[in-house]
Amino acid sequence: MSLQPEADRIETDIAIVGGGAAGCVLAARLSERGGPRVLLIEAGPDYPDPDALPAELRSGWRSAGTHDWGYTDEATGGAVARAKLVGGCSATNGTIALRGAPADYDGWARLGNPGWSFAEVLEDFRRLETDLDFADGWHGRVGPIPIRRYEPRELTPVGAAAYEALVEAGFPEVVDHNRPGAAGVGAAPVNTIGGVRMSAALTYLRAARDRANLSILPGALVDRVLIENGRAAGVRLADGRAVRAARVVLAAGTYGSPAILLRSGIGPARDLAVLGLPCRSHLPGVGANLQEHPGISVVWPAAADFPDGPRFQIVATRTDSDGTDDAPWLQHVPAATSTLFWISATVMRPRSRGRLRLATLDPEAAPKIRLNLLEDPADLAAMIRGVRSARQVGAISPLRELAGGPEQWLGAGMDEGAELVDAVRRSAWTYHHACGTCAMGPDPEQGAVVNARGEVYGVPGLSVADASIMPVIPSGNTHLPTLMVAEHLAAVIGEAGSPNSADEADNRYVAKP
Repeated sequence: MSLQPEADRIETDIAIVGGGAAGCVLAARLSERGGPRVLLIEAGPDYPDPDALPAELRSGWRSAGTHDWGYTDEATGGAVARAKLVGGCSATNGTIALRGAPADYDGWARLGNPGWSFAEVLEDFRRLETDLDFADGWHGRVGPIPIRRYEPRELTPVGAAAYEALVEAGFPEVVDHNRPGAAGVGAAPVNTIGGVRMSAALTYLRAARDRANLSILPGALVDRVLIENGRAAGVRLADGRAVRAARVVLAAGTYGSPAILLRSGIGPARDLAVLGLPCRSHLPGVGANLQEHPGISVVWPAAADFPDGPRFQIVATRTDSDGTDDAPWLQHVPAATSTLFWISATVMRPRSRGRLRLATLDPEAAPKIRLNLLEDPADLAAMIRGVRSARQVGAISPLRELAGGPEQWLGAGMDEGAELVDAVRRSAWTYHHACGTCAMGPDPEQGAVVNARGEVYGVPGLSVADASIMPVIPSGNTHLPTLMVAEHLAAVIGEAGSPNSADEADNRYVAKP
């Protein structure tokens, strides 16, 4: 049921902050067996009636540009899109449903996060999906998110031509991009069914809305976590109201969750002092370790107008070895509007790291976001390789015949030298896959914010369960990995009577008065 935004007294057992992809998963899973009262709090609007969805939220043919927080990269001024509504980015994204490579999650486990190897999270991936194309041990058949792949007869002119060109360019054909070891070109797995974007709101949350123990509070911006006697006791809303809860779970995303922690006095002690806040838990990693997939679109004008159709149908990936455990470093996605088409080149294993900070304690103010895309020389070199690969694909028939002229982007006509480097730096865009700002790990002094159970060091009763806890960005689109993280941690949070395993150790990180 939905609570009215003006409700003046709010009490619950579990308060979930953020109604995006992760929040919808958590709300559905934590309420499905009855028992504890669950409250899902979202700053944006809610659209409970699927038939009344705005058109751009309903269509899964392309990303929607509405319901955005309006964030920008403070260094470049470029847009840093994040969705502000129930369903979050799952309600506005391009619906590419990739898992990433097994090596991604095995890497998380090697960093000191038990339970997060690919073998251990595979069941979480299977639990979240109903794969309409494959019925095997790698895929789920009863999960909330339906996943399919476009058939050859459904491909747009650009999709069909790009597929042939990518094969000619040496990309092996891939039947299933979500099978371990897959690298090459194939139909993208998507969660668009019948043209409709099957968001976490339309799937997970829709099935849970009528439960007596689940309430949804839209239009409610969270200011900070209430901490009493050293333990999370609820949250304070931006309008001054309090939500009392025995457990608080932050699922406000890579930019929202660290911002709430900082306003709560949880983060680097020096930064908190600058803001005039007492330090509740000194965690240097809050807001640090910001990671994003940088991309560039190599664009050509169309020789003739293209018909309307799904935008993202084909994905091509490349590794530097033939080993089945190697994670892709490059991703190409061909796409088009009515008058142009492009091959994107995206660096999928970036080394560059950014940071989020606060300029003010005002919860209405945007955080200071610095992505630092392509800051690491290895990322810049990889991007230049990716641009050359995209150009090679665009020069191959039948894709070449669809172009009405030469490339049209800042690096057009440049093949090497400082001019190309400058054009690449200026043309790079964010793939909207930000993660890592509340990274999980075993040692807060080395940047960990939560342990492998999602529990915030130093504050019992407080967890983070969204993309911000990913210690290293996966080598695929982050929608499915975010759902997986929420699935994985919902089981932990929902364990009846489970102690906060970090309670005793966390005392080491609580600032002394």
